[in-house]
Amino acid sequence: MLSMEMLLDAQRVLDPVINHTPVVSTKDIAPDCDFYLKADCLQKTGAFKLRGAYYKIATLSDEEKARGVIACSAGNHAQGVAFAARDMGIPATICIPEGAPLSKIEATRSYGAHVVLVPGVYDDAYREAVRLRDEKRLTFIHPFNDYRVMAGQGTIALELHRQLPDCDIFLVPIGGGGLIAGVAFAIKHLMPRCKVIGVQAAGAASMVDSIHANKILTLPSVHTIADGIQVKTPGDLTFDLVRQYVDDVVTVK
Repeated sequence: MLSMEMLLDAQRVLDPVINHTPVVSTKDIAPDCDFYLKADCLQKTGAFKLRGAYYKIATLSDEEKARGVIACSAGNHAQGVAFAARDMGIPATICIPEGAPLSKIEATRSYGAHVVLVPGVYDDAYREAVRLRDEKRLTFIHPFNDYRVMAGQGTIALELHRQLPDCDIFLVPIGGGGLIAGVAFAIKHLMPRCKVIGVQAAGAASMVDSIHANKILTLPSVHTIADGIQVKTPGDLTFDLVRQYVDDVVTVK
């Protein structure tokens, strides 16, 4: 289960590794309010995904590490896993949809991971990663449906608690739900008066549709230019946490 103790342990593990990224004040995005962006695009590897991947791998047993790790990703989780595995001397295999940006594929390779390009979208890469996990007895690092991954992502909220203690509403993007699950859990424990709103692309609204249906749904297809969130099915663990801790979920085109 996810807990504040796990989030604080993730903060302890990640503190000497990650960049503690700034919040940036913006103008004219939302009239009549102060609007800030959490700039985790300035994170090592270029995305928040490093947080969850690094914490998950750091907490594996010696036997799990020795087997090597495998992951599936549209690119950002791939880089996080590859970076963490290199840092800890662990072999890594990453299944990536073949349509992912070349820059993400090459960056993943640059960290020393073996990349397997898979036809289709994230869900196809997931199936291939599971097959290789079983065939080669590798340790699977899920991109979102894992409590330790969520705890790592949730360290963003621990930083925001210090950076924006008077914030009223947090808007959090959703792909598979790992980021919003970790962030919402932390926000509701640290700043319970705050609202957390999840935002998902209308063309890949698997979490939004599942929340509205009150059950996990699988979309027949997904269509969005945001390749990192082309997820047909949300995680069962992330789905439950979103239902518990997120005030509303909406779509954008």
